[in-house]
Amino acid sequence: MKRILVTGAGGSAAFNFVDSLRIAKEKFYIVGVDTRPYHLELTQVDKKYLIPRVDESNYLVELNKIIRKEKIDLVHPQPDIEVGFISKNRDKLEAKTFLPSPLAIERCQNKASLIKILEKEKIKTGESYLVENEKNLKRIIKKMRSNHEKIWIRVIRGAGSKGSLPVKTFDQAKAWIEYWKNMKGVGYKDFMATEFLPGKEFAFQSIWRDGELITSMARQRLEYLYGHLSLSGQTSTPSVAVTVHRRDVNEIATRAVLAVDKKATGIFCVDMKENKDGIPCVLEINVGRFFTTSNFFSRAGSNMPYYYVKMAFEEKLPKLEAYNPIPDNWYWVRMTDMGFKLVKKGKWTSRKV
Repeated sequence: MKRILVTGAGGSAAFNFVDSLRIAKEKFYIVGVDTRPYHLELTQVDKKYLIPRVDESNYLVELNKIIRKEKIDLVHPQPDIEVGFISKNRDKLEAKTFLPSPLAIERCQNKASLIKILEKEKIKTGESYLVENEKNLKRIIKKMRSNHEKIWIRVIRGAGSKGSLPVKTFDQAKAWIEYWKNMKGVGYKDFMATEFLPGKEFAFQSIWRDGELITSMARQRLEYLYGHLSLSGQTSTPSVAVTVHRRDVNEIATRAVLAVDKKATGIFCVDMKENKDGIPCVLEINVGRFFTTSNFFSRAGSNMPYYYVKMAFEEKLPKLEAYNPIPDNWYWVRMTDMGFKLVKKGKWTSRKV
């Protein structure tokens, strides 16, 4: 039985990764670690351990203690910060990983650097600038407002739409960044300004080996968890998503991954949104870990977390389709305290009077 350790196990993304492995035909021994005990109580793992924060000096020491004690074969880091740390320290980790290259991870975890790479390859991204300082911010806002009604201000590192806000004026942008600077220690150099893209939003999840796309699937985000409470009106986590078959989405996401690493290996999840002309533009690439709702595709018939584990152990995979292994128009509906449900288009149980 394979013995797998999952970091950030108290989070919903790791929970859904574990859920995917639990519904596979193969049985696994899974250990979950996190920095706090509360949400670890909910996760479906065989053993649970508390560990230091990744920015604490004894993080790797304590992680390796658990690896030795539980005879762990494979470590799957789910939070971005742990993906980055473990990538840089993979040679010191006492278990295998199946992560993209350190260079690919560094490129993807800095959104500003990623945008430059994509622009060089002529991949649509939406007009973007690194803020750097207040004077530069004023110049950027003035320039962008001549072509765009709204501008998306966001932090260049982090997940969950961290530090994101649509603005129309320099004063709004400045106030937002000053708030983060004073309250969170995140300053002008940590922000970028991007064209606000008004169209549909897509999430493309994929697994790769040596530059070969093994399988992928795209979905459109329709509604967001607590989007109505967010200043921007959205978060990165959907409460409703639907599978889509779009050649342009698949092709643009594939080109984006290969622009980052021609020998791409591991997990690459591409966020895209349409511009005013309906062209999907790449927003970011989440690398080395799955989207939060990875079990959506797993329960619909494409269990990428399971395939990823098999790839890590160099085992033979079943025959997989590179694109669209799941029919389109399958909806994934989820809500806090209400679980989730997979629904085919036209099969809603509700009716009008």
